[in-house]
Amino acid sequence: MTKPVVILDAHWRQTGELFSDTALAALKDRYSIVWGQDAPIPAHVLAAALPDAFAYVAATPTISPDTLAQAPNLKMVAEVSGHFPETIDYAACRKHGVEVLSCAPGFRQSVAEMGIAMALSMSRGLAREHEAFRAGKEQWLQDCAGEDFSLFGAPVGFVGYGSIARETRRLLAPFSPIVQAYDPWMDTGHAADAGVDLVDLPALMEQSRCLFITAAPTRENHQMINAELLARLPKGALVVLISRAHLVDFDALLAAAERGAIKAAIDVFPSEPVAPDHPMRRSPNVVFSPHRAAAVEGGRHLIGDLLLKDLALVQAGQTPRHLNRAANLDVSTLAGVGDAAAVEAMADKRL
Repeated sequence: MTKPVVILDAHWRQTGELFSDTALAALKDRYSIVWGQDAPIPAHVLAAALPDAFAYVAATPTISPDTLAQAPNLKMVAEVSGHFPETIDYAACRKHGVEVLSCAPGFRQSVAEMGIAMALSMSRGLAREHEAFRAGKEQWLQDCAGEDFSLFGAPVGFVGYGSIARETRRLLAPFSPIVQAYDPWMDTGHAADAGVDLVDLPALMEQSRCLFITAAPTRENHQMINAELLARLPKGALVVLISRAHLVDFDALLAAAERGAIKAAIDVFPSEPVAPDHPMRRSPNVVFSPHRAAAVEGGRHLIGDLLLKDLALVQAGQTPRHLNRAANLDVSTLAGVGDAAAVEAMADKRL
């Protein structure tokens, strides 16, 4: 029996970055792989493969009506950069019955793990006391009241309650936090099923000792977390920014940390890489991570695992349910395209 054809053009990512050895072996066993190399697919190779292709997996797939006309057997398109790009004609894909998927849920474990690490480091003053120790100014046996706090029983808020937030909340479970979320895309029924209380954004800010910003960027939520909302946070609250800087008035966030109103843990920035002489490098009450929340050996292998599951579902004529489906979203509201150029520019730095 002829195996279904899967075009694999993961560049700028590496194949081994997305698939464990076991998952890659399973992929090759079940499907006939076209390309699958750690370099851009040549145009002639792609054109020759489209007529027989069942699925097209790419860092930034380009799908137009013309592409679909050349690919009558295509049933699934999956991007592996982390957002729905504007290089896809989503309406045309819906018309032709082609599922379009984003690998974003495949980052949830590694990003949530980093979010927890950053929250623990800042809530317990680890980064501060590390630097103080180097300078001989450490505070032996001190509670550091008003600065440090415990996550046990703490009010924890999430701006956006998607896959990363849910995984972060799962990892927080041993601390028994009081969890609330703001997510305008989630209805109360789904929130109840997820075990989270939905509140409006001002209330979330006022009630969160630790606030995780985990929402996807949209055209409407640019700098949604502004100076006025940051001022509603309790004094000394911690903001953990691990989704996109797009959501935050970044200057206001740094200013609030500099004057000691809040603390912040930041993994993503408005412009990357940050200039070597940028003043934020001297900002107090902040711990920085250079966009490394998902960057750990094996940290993206979940993408390959979920992709295999959804390939099998689509092959069986069923609805994919592990990666994000464009059919479940109003893709026109998303702002992921704004990250595409930055992603390409940073590809050689292996973000």
